[in-house]
This record gives sequence, C-alpha cells and structure tokens, in this order.
Amino acid sequence: MTLENELWFNPNKCFINGRWIQSQSGETLPMVDPSTGETICEIARGNAADIDAAVNAATDALIGEWGQRTAAERGRILTALGQKILTKVDELARLEALDVGKPLKQARADVLALARYMEFYGGAADKLHGDTIPYLDGYTVYTLREPHGVTGHIVPWNYPMQIIGRSVGAALAAGNAAVLKPAEEACLTALAFADLARQVGLPEGALNVVPGLGAEAGAALTAHAGIHHVSFTGSVATGSLVQASAAHHTVPVTLELGGKSPQLVFDDADIDAALPFLVNAGIQNAGQTCSASSRILVQRGVYDHVVNQMAKRYQNLRVGPALNDLDVGPLISARQQQLVSSFLDQGQDLEVASKGVIEKDAPNGGFYIQPTLFTNVPATHALARDEIFGPVQVVIPFDDEAEALAIANGTDYGLVASIWSRDGARQMRLARSIKSGQVFINNYGAGGGVELPFGGSGKSGHGREKGFEALYGFTKLKTVAAYHG
Repeated sequence: MTLENELWFNPNKCFINGRWIQSQSGETLPMVDPSTGETICEIARGNAADIDAAVNAATDALIGEWGQRTAAERGRILTALGQKILTKVDELARLEALDVGKPLKQARADVLALARYMEFYGGAADKLHGDTIPYLDGYTVYTLREPHGVTGHIVPWNYPMQIIGRSVGAALAAGNAAVLKPAEEACLTALAFADLARQVGLPEGALNVVPGLGAEAGAALTAHAGIHHVSFTGSVATGSLVQASAAHHTVPVTLELGGKSPQLVFDDADIDAALPFLVNAGIQNAGQTCSASSRILVQRGVYDHVVNQMAKRYQNLRVGPALNDLDVGPLISARQQQLVSSFLDQGQDLEVASKGVIEKDAPNGGFYIQPTLFTNVPATHALARDEIFGPVQVVIPFDDEAEALAIANGTDYGLVASIWSRDGARQMRLARSIKSGQVFINNYGAGGGVELPFGGSGKSGHGREKGFEALYGFTKLKTVAAYHG
C-alpha cells in the first residue's frame, strides 16, 4: 500500500520559506505503517543544511511580512487555519492512523484537538498584555511581552497533531517564527499542517518543516545559533541532550518528557465512575502516551473489586490495525515493540490479572502487543517505577493515605496524577502533596482541554505548554522604566 495518490502535498520534500523543496542531500527515509510493517511513502531526510535554510527563512520572516503582522492579524490566520483543518478531518485522521498506528477514533480526536488549539491561540493572540508597575515618583514603569524570535520545535511520533497545536500554535500566536522537526517515524500530519497553513495565507518563512533523523536534523536544530527557544517533547535521555545543546547558546528550553503517572483509588471512591478512566488512560494509543496512567494504586478495602473489574475490561480489549478502529492499535515500530516486550519479560515474576486479545486477522508484520494487566505489584518493582510506553498497567495495593502518597511520589517522574475519593479534605491534601504538574480529582485528563497548562517536574521535564501559560513561555518579558519628572 502506498499513500502518494491520497496526499495533496509532496511528502518527500521539506517545507521551507513557504515552498516545498527537496532536501539538500536528496536522500529520503521510509515511512512505515505500524499496522502492517509496510512502507507507505518516503519522506525527506533533512540535515544541517536544510535546518540552516529553514532558520534563515524564519529569521527573514521576522524582519519581513510575518514580523510586521499585528497580534490581531496573527490571530485571524490561526483561526482560519483551525477552520481549514476542520474541512480535512477525515483525511488527517486517516493519515495519523496510518502513520502512528492509533485507531481512527483516537486519530479523529487528535484532529479536532489540533483545530481547537488553532481556535484557542487564534483568539488569545491579541490578549497577551503587559503590566504597569507602581514605582517612584516621576517614573512610569511597564512591561512588554515580546516573542523570542525563531523557535525550534521537536515533536514526537505519538501525538504529532496535538503537540504541534500546543507548541507551534502558541509560538506563532506570540509572534515567533517556527522551525519544526517532526519525528522520523510519523510526520505526515506535520507536513499536512504546513501545507494547510500555506493555503490560509501564513506568510512565507513563518513556519518551516524539516523532516529527518533526530541525530541529524534534530541535533542541528537545537545547536543552531539562530534558534532563540527550543520546545522538545520526547524521552528523558534525548531531552537531556537537547538541553545541553541549547545551553551552548544560553537558549531557554521547554521539556515535556516521560511519566509514570499514578491513579489513587480510595475505599470511598465511586468505582463505577473510575473504571473507564483506570483502563483507558493506560491503553490509549497503545499506552504510548507520556501521561499514560501506568500505575493504579488501590486501597485494600476495594482492591479485589477494582482488579476484577479492570480484568474484565482487559478481556474485552481488541487489538488490530488502526483502520479497523478497535480498542488498541499497534506500537509505532519494531524497536518499540521489542522495548515493551522486554518489560513484559521483566514481569514474569508478577501475577497477570488479564490480557487483551490480538485479532486473528492482524497482519503478521504489524507491531502488536497484548495489553497486559499485572496485579499485586510491589512499588519497588521495575514495572512500577520505569516508563514502559506500551499497553501495560500495574495495580499496587496500599493501606492508607500516607502510604499511597509515598508510592505516588516514589518515582523520578512528576507529570500527571489522579485521586479518586469522595473525601474533600483528602482531595485537597493530596492535590498539594503529590509531585506532578497536573492533578485530576475524580477524573483523569479532564477531557484533554487545550486551556489547561501541561508539564511536569523531575524527569518529566520543566516549562509549561497548553493554555495561556504557553504564551508566556514563548515570550520574553521586557521592563520599561521611563523617568519623566
């Protein structure tokens, strides 16, 4: 199966200065459908020379047309882009499903989220205000929010559209010009986004997209002296390299890295309300989600009931090709499949409560893994501490609130947590005490709202994206103190 006839853009080119151009090496990389293992198209293998051209185009855009656009005008373009995306929901969902391997319904939700990001940041572009500061007699002091300049964006393969929306959308709204390096495993919707932006009139150079390998194009982007801010979403190991590289030019970095996010279920919880979130938050996108809930902490009074109910849901999980739109699709690659398999091997000493079912007609070349639920897992076990990034969850018992808190905070990560309890005082205590960037009470994810600042602490990274907070992150603050007597 090939995709070239379905695409309205050329996937084996870079998008630089508003044009589709061949990479300077002329080399390409295969795009593989995770559901089948087959190559569906070729993408450009961009390198340092292409990154340099993209940065130069972005720099010129800031001096030229894009830099001269008012905040309101920037907002209108982003709003128009959001509307344009809504005319391509089915096409973009299909691309994301084939590219990433996620079921169509999940891919469609990502398209709608991308459109919503454009809507939100389009509306917010002219709401980014400075302040006046009371000061000494004879002075008027105020602050200005100014764009960094050229921003670099390295997005992962698991949620390309959503992360482009929250990262690139906010950067453009704040007046930056962007250079985007999508993941080499899944970048078709990033390229589609660029072309849709071109169609709605985004000025040349405001957005540039250079596909390629992380070690080549990605490394060149973070090390480029013309980049003024870097936004990276991905692994802890790569995030450390990105930060070190950017430090050579004292460039600020936003890092959204891994997670080992817990859900804490107390005896007084509404179990029926919790169950869909307990399972879905772990197996969505085949568990390949930085905020996946891979740890379920359950108080002993309801432990057996919760495990039994989760096990029943696991038994009904169906795994198969993305376009079949089942519960779980394949993992992104053979490498990721092997990585998750190695974690499952480490769990051979654990009790398996239940597994999902891989459909018999799932292609042999696809990268499938049975969703697996482990129970009675010690909090110190590798599967309870390390990020798996696959459809694997562990259920850990606890006795009281203090033990639950100790287990929840007992990893190097701090991205997301959830509390299931009817006790309002407990909700407030734990919301303050749990080390994470987001805490959800009697829900998980809050519907993924684009308005909600997102980011973590510890090895989950630093800085915030989503919501208005992202606009602050993509600007620098200038203080003006005028003496007038």
